[in-house]
Amino acid sequence: MNKKILHVMFSVMVICIFTNAVHAGGKILKMSTTTSTQASGLLDILLPALERDTGIRVKVMAKGTGAAIRDGKDGNVDVIFVHAKAREEKFIEEGYGTKRYAIMHNDFIIIGHKNDPAGIKDSVNAPQALAKIARSGAFFVSRGDDSGTHTKEKALWEKSGIKLTNKTITIVKNGKKININSLQPDGQWYISLGQGMGKTITYANEKQVYTLADRGTYIKYRYGSEQEIDLVVLCEGDPWLNNPYGVIPINPKKYPHVKYELAEQFAKWLVSSKGQSIIANYKLFGKQLFYPDAVK
Repeated sequence: MNKKILHVMFSVMVICIFTNAVHAGGKILKMSTTTSTQASGLLDILLPALERDTGIRVKVMAKGTGAAIRDGKDGNVDVIFVHAKAREEKFIEEGYGTKRYAIMHNDFIIIGHKNDPAGIKDSVNAPQALAKIARSGAFFVSRGDDSGTHTKEKALWEKSGIKLTNKTITIVKNGKKININSLQPDGQWYISLGQGMGKTITYANEKQVYTLADRGTYIKYRYGSEQEIDLVVLCEGDPWLNNPYGVIPINPKKYPHVKYELAEQFAKWLVSSKGQSIIANYKLFGKQLFYPDAVK
């Protein structure tokens, strides 16, 4: 084989490698999402399947829903995957997102020590259960981090009839201090942690106190943590505890640099029969964590 042919073959090989690299680089999607989708292990199943089907790779930034929404508002990501429906709808109304795709749901639960000092066991009315905790003076730990879970907790307190105070809480995210407003009860029994769900469950377990958790993360920590978690479910089944998740592509009219086509493809794959089937069949320790919301 002469040198000219070798040179041509080498050139073609370099061009192919470069083209594939560029193509692969263009298929990377930046997503900000809530910690529960990652902590549950769901993304470890969903995202490899997405890449096999579409070639899209997703760079995940897991944080509270509030922080994820701020990422979207700042144009730092291409898509958000969160669970605070009212805030998601406002996000779209303000022009930051194009459309909310309903992906799945699970539920929130109030957990605590089996001795249950506030007497809320088997309660199906979450606001009333929180009111009983407050009136008993039993300790309650809040995520206090502007997450979807914290947003739900604040909504439940507002329905509880307990007197609330508007406080400014400073939390630290990625080394930055962020001030958030929190309408919450007064009293030393109420502890605002400013941490994610896993750390909040671990703290509540160490202190043997009440907290509000999403069921998926609770299952992961209850049955899969090296540290024994013996908190039990004391309140569940209230429609107010429903926990829907949505995916929203960032609006390219607001931020022309975002990879809108990939974000749209990602969202449509999640609501497809393939994506919904993976969600429906994902179990941890034999327990279903999420239920699909876009089943045809």
